Amino acid sequence: MSNPLKSLLGQTAIYGLPTIVGRLLNYLLVPLYTYIFGSNADAYGAVSELYAWVAFLMILLTFGMETTFFRFFNEKENKDQVLRNSFLTVIGINLLFLLILISLNQTIAYAMLFGDHQEYIILMGLIVFMDAVTAVPMAKLRAELKAKKFALIHFSAIAVNIGLNLILLLLFYDKSNPSSGVVIILIANLLSSFVKVIGTYKEFLKIELKYDREMGKEMLKYAFPLVIAGFAGIINETLDRALLKHVLHNRSGLTVKAAQAELGIYSACYKLAMLATIFLQAFRYAAEPFFFSLNKDKDRNKTYVKIMNYFIAAVCVIFLGVSLNIDIFKHFIQNEVYWEGLGVVPILLIAGVFLGIYFNQSIWYKLSGQTKFGAYIAIGGASLTILINLIFIPIYGYWASAWATLIVYAGQMIASYLLGQKHYPINYNLRKFGLYFGTAVIFFLITFWIDMDPGELTFRKFLFHNFLILAYVGLAWFIEKPQKIRTNVN
Repeated sequence: MSNPLKSLLGQTAIYGLPTIVGRLLNYLLVPLYTYIFGSNADAYGAVSELYAWVAFLMILLTFGMETTFFRFFNEKENKDQVLRNSFLTVIGINLLFLLILISLNQTIAYAMLFGDHQEYIILMGLIVFMDAVTAVPMAKLRAELKAKKFALIHFSAIAVNIGLNLILLLLFYDKSNPSSGVVIILIANLLSSFVKVIGTYKEFLKIELKYDREMGKEMLKYAFPLVIAGFAGIINETLDRALLKHVLHNRSGLTVKAAQAELGIYSACYKLAMLATIFLQAFRYAAEPFFFSLNKDKDRNKTYVKIMNYFIAAVCVIFLGVSLNIDIFKHFIQNEVYWEGLGVVPILLIAGVFLGIYFNQSIWYKLSGQTKFGAYIAIGGASLTILINLIFIPIYGYWASAWATLIVYAGQMIASYLLGQKHYPINYNLRKFGLYFGTAVIFFLITFWIDMDPGELTFRKFLFHNFLILAYVGLAWFIEKPQKIRTNVN
């Protein structure tokens, strides 16, 4: 039998590579956006808020059918019917959404404080529609291990998006009208989403309009708690950017432009913390079907524990790499107006560590079919997110949003662990978690205790910070390598 960890690594490379490259290239668009918009941080804030709403809508409009598809595709003999049910569910929901959006786009624009820019709403809706209806066909490619086609479609969409951003913004952006930049970014995204439609059109043509009601009820019963959990989870991930402008405007007395500028600063700095999220997203693409495929393996729990150990070490390296080199990473933001928010980056990176651990733990309720617990945890986290943001944003601004993210993910991680040990025990190595995470935090704090050349990047500061990172990597390697040798011997 092949090594399951090597299998996961291979699948992460295949299915995660398009995600990693796409996220990294979008990450590299931050210098372009902050350069193009210049001191108009409010325009960048508008882009960030719109994409926060896109994240919400994707959860609602895919209705948990990707995870549901993987679960039923592995369990049911009639795999074609699983595909039909998943796809027809998503299509029905999205057609209804599109009808509502077209009818009420101006009303929605005013409610979101975008004034007369209803074109933002229409473009955003079309982007989400295309991404949602291609989600199940793309999941089918993953389930059938059609890695080349999956990667080709993703890379093509990425290339179109990046290329159009560069061409349209550099050649056609009107500096006297910052909203034109927002429209250009949305149009580029819309055309790149259409690439996925073209890439999966054969899958669309193969699907017959036959819906199995009995299987549909079973699938919806499984999916509904995932939707609740996903929707509540996206509140934790993106509500701060969807809410920040509105709270600062309505409760702190800032103008819409000023409040949106604060959002722009926070969002630009948030991007620096997204390297951990990029790794997590790539990991999730491969890990979810991989975890389900191990469900009948008697040694699955040992594999889950090993994966957790490696994962924690990896995300802690990312935390140190970005936090201790913030004087380098900040130059991705091509305007010093945004740098005032850099202090939130380490907070958000630690939050990303907790989120990754929580995702790994969440496999217990997905495998056991007790998805209601995922919904309970996510709803509790969402409630806490809303509460902290509403109470503290008027006082502390985006700092409150950053701390809310960390507190909520830590709480969800702990709640998931405790519930998992009761309902689907996996003997995670808590001492390793404490060692890896604790050492990473101590190394980070050391740079404050020994504050070399504050406010500027010097060669000795660079050497010292990266020596700590290498020391951490060496520690993790020393701890894990002996285990690998013992496993091979046994």
